[in-house]
Amino acid sequence: MDNKKLYVVGIGPGDRSYLTARASEALEGAEVIAGYTVYTELIKKYYPDKEYIVTPMTKERERCVLALEAADGGRITAMVCSGDAGVYGMAGLILELACDYPKVDVEIVPGVTAALSGAALLGAPIGHDFAVISLSDILTPWEKIEKRLRMAAQGDFCIVLYNPSSRRRSGYLKRACDILLEYMSGATVCGYVRSIGREGEESRVLSLSELAETEADMFTTVFIGSMSTALMNDKMVTKRI
Repeated sequence: MDNKKLYVVGIGPGDRSYLTARASEALEGAEVIAGYTVYTELIKKYYPDKEYIVTPMTKERERCVLALEAADGGRITAMVCSGDAGVYGMAGLILELACDYPKVDVEIVPGVTAALSGAALLGAPIGHDFAVISLSDILTPWEKIEKRLRMAAQGDFCIVLYNPSSRRRSGYLKRACDILLEYMSGATVCGYVRSIGREGEESRVLSLSELAETEADMFTTVFIGSMSTALMNDKMVTKRI
């Protein structure tokens, strides 16, 4: 039982400076590291001697089963996730599948999600109530995403958008902005960050109207301000009121 250990580790944006001490300890102690191809490549240089289990996108269930089987076989294993393991990560699926591996001890190790690391680059956009919404409709119907956008706008939340666009969903960010513009001013202070903690890192503060015409990708995180968000010294700040 002692060696039947599976860590589910949030690695933050990928740069080692964003790794928490607990995440680093878990990865150092693991014999096997499992993860999506892009995420394992981000950390391989720091842990070159580990055995790696790698699967591409859309193979999440298979990846989780392989990690659980490795842990059940007595090898200390770490499943890595970008950002935080519990925010659009593998923590939930691992815990669901772990019911079939009762001897495996699963420990969730939190990480720095993009809502936090991205906010720090822009200033302080989530200093008050905020909502996080993914624009990916792979697992969630667009009708539900649209409803969540409308409810968040009507509730005057600062909104953080994950997965705003991809090759298959090239117009989704504009669709989301058009919905928000039904309830919010085009002058609303917004921002985006791209490739946080990685080569090509970029951040920009702009209006909601400008954001609607902006290109984004899967490595972009978008921040839409509330009525109490302002531009202060080129930083996006949501006042605590």
